[in-house]
Amino acid sequence: MTTCAHLDQITITEPNSPVAGCEECLKIGGRWLHLRMCESCGKIGCCDDSPNQHASKHYAETSHPVIRSIEPGETWSWCYIDEVAFVIG
Repeated sequence: MTTCAHLDQITITEPNSPVAGCEECLKIGGRWLHLRMCESCGKIGCCDDSPNQHASKHYAETSHPVIRSIEPGETWSWCYIDEVAFVIG
């Protein structure tokens, strides 16, 4: 079984405030398909199926390794380094 070796970097598991959308897309008038939250700092970005892929770009810029889907009904997280999806709890 593959596991995430970066669980110690998870400090935020829920958005700190209501989510209006991808933070970067909102700034540039972009669009997104699905939203992801960085579990290190709480930044909200769009998924890799979105035109701008802001969640992945945030990882590339910060090395924050774990994101979480914040789509309704979804509870999974993804570790970019270990390339593994997982559910906590």
